[in-house]
Amino acid sequence: MENKSKENNMTLEFDAKSENESLARIAVASFLTEIDPTIEEINDIKTAVSEAVTNSIVHGYNEGPGKITLKCKLVCNQYEKQDTYTVSSFITIEIKDLGVGITNIEKAREPLFTTKPEFERSGMGFMFMEMFMDKVDVISEPGKGTTVIMEKKLKKVIEKNSIKSSQYNSKLMSHTNSKSIGLVNLKEKSGQRA
Repeated sequence: MENKSKENNMTLEFDAKSENESLARIAVASFLTEIDPTIEEINDIKTAVSEAVTNSIVHGYNEGPGKITLKCKLVCNQYEKQDTYTVSSFITIEIKDLGVGITNIEKAREPLFTTKPEFERSGMGFMFMEMFMDKVDVISEPGKGTTVIMEKKLKKVIEKNSIKSSQYNSKLMSHTNSKSIGLVNLKEKSGQRA
């Protein structure tokens, strides 16, 4: 039984502008495609990234000029057992600004706490991050910026029989000119008559 592990990393730096919030979401979603996440997993992660980037733009830089650094680390571990493959992955996302920083991190993480009550949905950013990710850490120093580090675990269990069957069907179908011929051949191969 073989165990495999692989890692992939990405770093992206962009201007602290609201239009780049969607860039960050798309970049992270694209980065995740190699592990074939569910739509729900992608949406959870994109929402958390969106909230962290928006916090950097609105609170870190007060919508002024600045840079945001987005780092992603994806670790995939594949474990083979008698009947299954288990792929256990986790992503670590770090969003960093060099803005004004947070004076009281504990207070900032309280639901509905905000320093900008005039903005819609103010005070919910950290709550959403914590709701959609498994772990959220915040490192900040006034005048030096803020780093938000988020982690999410993703796991898939695949039955070996389903892989062999689908691989077999794919090979068989690629060697025939029509689906009906492929199905007849599949039945003949399995000892059944059409």
